[in-house]
Amino acid sequence: MNEDKILQVNNLKKYFQMGKGQVLKAVEDVSFYVKKGETFGLVGESGCGKSTIGRTIMGLYDKTAGDVTFAGKNVHALDEKEKFSFYRSMQMIFQDPYASLNPRSTVREVIAEPMEVHRLFSNKQEQVARVYELLEEVGLNRDHANRYPHEFSGGQRQRIGIARALALNPDFIIADEPISALDVSVQAQVVNLLKDLQMDKGLTFLFIAHDLSMVKQISDRIAVMYLGNMVELTASEALYDTPLHPYTQALLSAIPIPDPDIEESRERIILEGELPSPINPPSGCVFRTRCPMAMEICSIKKPAWQEVEQSHYVACHLYDDTVEDKTPLKRLSTV
Repeated sequence: MNEDKILQVNNLKKYFQMGKGQVLKAVEDVSFYVKKGETFGLVGESGCGKSTIGRTIMGLYDKTAGDVTFAGKNVHALDEKEKFSFYRSMQMIFQDPYASLNPRSTVREVIAEPMEVHRLFSNKQEQVARVYELLEEVGLNRDHANRYPHEFSGGQRQRIGIARALALNPDFIIADEPISALDVSVQAQVVNLLKDLQMDKGLTFLFIAHDLSMVKQISDRIAVMYLGNMVELTASEALYDTPLHPYTQALLSAIPIPDPDIEESRERIILEGELPSPINPPSGCVFRTRCPMAMEICSIKKPAWQEVEQSHYVACHLYDDTVEDKTPLKRLSTV
């Protein structure tokens, strides 16, 4: 693995066995890497498999196929001793700050728990001092240490969750929709906090979210997911300036523009139909049933993952030179 690639995901698949012999294909053949010190954004609608990717990378889910390599080691082949070391290097910030904190534990106990498990300090005084230090790093104060989670707002609880993730001095943090349960005004504060922590500590982030406008503020590169498949991947600015995949274009068109004149006159791409079930995904391209640019080939053949421009990857027949007839089967719906 290249030295600057701290995480490598190759052809990852994660299926869940459902009742009556059905299989839910949550993640289908996904590949990407994350460089040390960068923030890699993973975006898409709810149910697209992005959180499943994060949990499979962490080893919370077993993979169905593929490989996850972190710091040169196969995550799903670690023995118990290696797992212990792995979890010191990689931590997770969970989506729901209400459910991810033990309501019966004080903030001090919540943050100190991973330190105790990994025996980070030899005495209680050093441990408590570290808890106080972490609280101040995330914008809280030491007086909060003896309170319980229910005494805090959503934004404050998420800061506690961030402090807990930092307790073991990890190199890599998976932030699984850390702002989706927060008020809009608080979301920006948490994103700015994560950026400051990254700069101060040299952290690497996998930032999972469904809000493209917020992901842009923190990510160096962004991958777009749809129904378990990765459909586009490129640098943050390139994705916003020249989105290639019709799904990405539709997502970006839904972002409000803070100028009433431009917002009133611009056209938005409207996706028709419901998100298909990952238990019974469409044949060929999984996006074809909602795609305004769907062609005949889209129902027959799955598009290949290809580099269309420098470091700009997309899975779409529109950019396949071997496809001769690129006439859409239906008109583009805009409003």
